[in-house]
Amino acid sequence: MNYIKLLNAAFEKFYFDDRLNPTHISLYMALFQEWNSCRFMDEFYVNRRDVMRCAKIGSKSTYHRCIVELDSWQYLSYFPSNNPYKGSKIKMAIIGTSDEPVVGQYNPILEQLAEQYHPRGVPLEGHHHPKNGQVVNLHRPIGGQALVSETNNIKQENYIKQPKGWQAVFVFFEEKGFDADEAKKFFEHYQTRNWQTGDGKEIRDWRAVAINWMDRTEIFDEENKPNKKQASQIKDNL
Repeated sequence: MNYIKLLNAAFEKFYFDDRLNPTHISLYMALFQEWNSCRFMDEFYVNRRDVMRCAKIGSKSTYHRCIVELDSWQYLSYFPSNNPYKGSKIKMAIIGTSDEPVVGQYNPILEQLAEQYHPRGVPLEGHHHPKNGQVVNLHRPIGGQALVSETNNIKQENYIKQPKGWQAVFVFFEEKGFDADEAKKFFEHYQTRNWQTGDGKEIRDWRAVAINWMDRTEIFDEENKPNKKQASQIKDNL
């Protein structure tokens, strides 16, 4: 899994989901960090008290309400445990990404982030797998895997060929000071052309094309402004 890609996709979904409040996001991030410390396993177990402490949630009812709502809104799958000695099971949803395997080098920075949530040497039940009578250290990569891909893969994330939807275009144009009408013109123009340039080549980065579109729009508007000074001179001559 790509740590940065997963996190960016989650925040983008947060932006457009008006059902969420800060408690939902805080709880999701606590579970996401636990998922990270478990090396993005398909399923993992959590201790409610530890998650509440990480998410800064003081009420059990608030915790249960939020985690059930995150489950119903398909941010995760929640399997509550009836056993007081065994944590509940969580399966995080893969938001807006593919789940291809990640190849790269071990990243000690992300290891330190994982340690801030669960200190080394204090594993929770369900978070370790005995092998030959010994506990596997969760904070080390297994089979050459790392939490994030290598540098080349990260650089590729900077180039997005197509926007994920009209909303992404609107937000980008709004950040640059352009209105929704201009964003709609841009989106419909390239959507009908299957996101290809005029010479039929596939667009490498739609954001770069959008900036070029904005620049041309500003030049066009500037060139078509009425020249008030010239108009007054003509009036005086008359």
